[in-house]
Amino acid sequence: MTAPATPETTRTTSPAASREAGDHSVNATFDVEIVRLAGYDVPVVSANTVIVGTGSAGFCAADRLWEFGQEDVVMVADKVNAGSSRNAGSDKQTYYKMTLSGGDGDSVREMAETLFSGGAMDGDNALCEAALSARGFLRLCELGVPFPQNRYGEFIGYKTDHDPRRRATSVGPYTSRSMVEQLEKKVHRNGTRIYDQCRVVDVVTRDMVGAAGAAGAAGAAGAAGAAGAGPAAVTDGAPDGATSEVVGLLCLRTDVVHDGTESPFVLFRARNLVYATGGPAGMYATSVFPNGQWGASGAAYRAGVHGKNLTEWQFGLASTKPRWNVSGTYMQVMPRFVSTNADGGDEREFLSETIPDYGRQLSMIFLKGYQWPFDIRKALDGSSLIDLLVYQETVLRGRKVYLDFTRNPVQPELDASKISPEAHAYLERGGALFGTPIERLKHMNMPSYELYLGKNPYVDLEKDWLEVDVCAQHNNGGLVVDAWWQSNVAGFFPVGEAGGAHGIYRPGGAALNSGQVGATRAAQFIAVRRTDEPVDLASFNEAAAPLVESAAALVARAAGRAAAGEPDNTGELLRATSALMSEKAGPVRSAQSITEALAQVTAWLAAYDDLVVADPSSRRSVNRTFLVRDILTTQYVYLSAMADYVDHGGRSRGSVLYTDASGHLPQVGFGDDPQAELDLPEIFRFALDGGALDGVVQEASWTGAESAYRGGAGEVRDPAEEVGSGPDGLRAAESRRRAGTCDFTWRPVRPIPEDDDFFENVWRSYRENRNIV
Repeated sequence: MTAPATPETTRTTSPAASREAGDHSVNATFDVEIVRLAGYDVPVVSANTVIVGTGSAGFCAADRLWEFGQEDVVMVADKVNAGSSRNAGSDKQTYYKMTLSGGDGDSVREMAETLFSGGAMDGDNALCEAALSARGFLRLCELGVPFPQNRYGEFIGYKTDHDPRRRATSVGPYTSRSMVEQLEKKVHRNGTRIYDQCRVVDVVTRDMVGAAGAAGAAGAAGAAGAAGAGPAAVTDGAPDGATSEVVGLLCLRTDVVHDGTESPFVLFRARNLVYATGGPAGMYATSVFPNGQWGASGAAYRAGVHGKNLTEWQFGLASTKPRWNVSGTYMQVMPRFVSTNADGGDEREFLSETIPDYGRQLSMIFLKGYQWPFDIRKALDGSSLIDLLVYQETVLRGRKVYLDFTRNPVQPELDASKISPEAHAYLERGGALFGTPIERLKHMNMPSYELYLGKNPYVDLEKDWLEVDVCAQHNNGGLVVDAWWQSNVAGFFPVGEAGGAHGIYRPGGAALNSGQVGATRAAQFIAVRRTDEPVDLASFNEAAAPLVESAAALVARAAGRAAAGEPDNTGELLRATSALMSEKAGPVRSAQSITEALAQVTAWLAAYDDLVVADPSSRRSVNRTFLVRDILTTQYVYLSAMADYVDHGGRSRGSVLYTDASGHLPQVGFGDDPQAELDLPEIFRFALDGGALDGVVQEASWTGAESAYRGGAGEVRDPAEEVGSGPDGLRAAESRRRAGTCDFTWRPVRPIPEDDDFFENVWRSYRENRNIV
């Protein structure tokens, strides 16, 4: 590739008389500088802090920064109204916080120990999430989130999964939506600028003085063959061991057509990035993440940000059309599980094939209500066997699975005398030991029935079957964070699901609390320790120019192939990449399936610059060009982490079954021989981890290749073309080199801190530095 062009002299637009809160236009009339790069007049927006993402964590960070006195903040979003916070939920979406009612004993330390006991979780993060849980929760209440309280003002709670107390609360199916709506109103009142329709392309970084390794821009532009900006001095507020720092962000403007009239790119020059992009939802096809939630983790890995606990996902039963968790009452009313062939014929109540005992089958369905996530510990003879049986139907047999609320399972009438005492007592207390599942659902939780009436597509559970599958729901791992939610790259703060603050297991609702706590901690640190202006424009241009050149060249090559008559394949690639992950690396994995998926993703990523074909007149196609690259980068890092986990001796844990020939198949679980193995496929044979790796954390890093892969037409390649012996083996090795290198370290978890709690000492240091150190 030719050397990046030197930016021309910048110019600045006239400042606006006033700023409108919530103005989502990139070209709004406030201070915007223009630089000439890659043949475009690229706008450059400057601020102390750029917040990427407009979910509950992103809006919390923006509001906290404003409250802490840092008003030089802008927000960036792919689509302001998309994302999990605004569009995801469940029967009763839970928020987890310290107990604030009744006489139950609870403390910050005890809550921290609950979180820490999930395994592979850092103790300082656990302590922070416990210590700030009440503060974050009460702040939401003050903003107008209607968490229920009794007439004396106590916020009554209930038990959720992995919860020894009653710390859970909820406002209904859309707890996180209520949170984001109230936080957004506050951010608009603050007057914070918001830039909508901006797809993250790359994070702009640079080396720090004395740091080893590739230059910041080259971390992302290794494939572009570009050098980064000159090194900067290590400054206050950088994490220990940091070798690079954030200087900005490159985004694609998805509202601009690539016709040369207007720059399709926009640059943000910043001292800090708060990365609230959500989990990498685009990785999986079988997913309950809302449409429009993709994540942008690939750009972070390209910039040198490390990952943590990437193997740890949460999977569970969810409807696929529309996407929604079928937890809580949906399961407690005990619907009928039905499978059909692809054409809708050959109807079968497939659970009865493996769980023939009527009472046991209904009791296990009931338990899925509050044992909703797939939990490998409950797969041997517990309720998570249902998840495996659904997986067997959909993935292994290629059938469709539905919940039928119109009829009782197995027999026409409910025989309540056969279900477990736990299920009987619950339904009796709710006055629901009668009728059909839909009658029980409408009696116990009418909003759960009405919710599907308002969905797209519309589903009337009173007459329609509901298609379901075992879906990716949450990534417990993510980008590495310290106690202030800063990553290994100075100035880069992953918050919400983008940040890997969780361990293997977590209480239900802990993610919503974690998002508020992480955003608050990042804002505290930035407001006190990282208040400097962004780097000077010349240094910023030096770091950003290679990335803009590389992005423009990627679009030009993809458009050139389209002009030569090759069909646009961005949609095909998007579907193929996510389908591969769901088939090979979802809730059921093996060393072989991971290897197969990694070989294909490696081939796609290595060849991507010459593989993708995009119609430049289609904004969606150009958008997908960068989206698919981001997803492939993320998949490459995650699959490599899974392979390393297996090589490290990792076994089944959390929400994942790793096939193990030395293990056991799920058991009958009742009768004369409860330990007898069920007649199930060998892919379900597993051995539990048993906590062997609970005390360590796997961290991952990606380093880009030195040059982009050349060759390869625009079609999606078969993995057989990239692996094998002889010349094919050499081709596979070359693909791995050009896809970049993933490195892994295993370190002990950071323990829960034992800090000085003598008041006078804490007060003295708080007066000196507010204890933000």
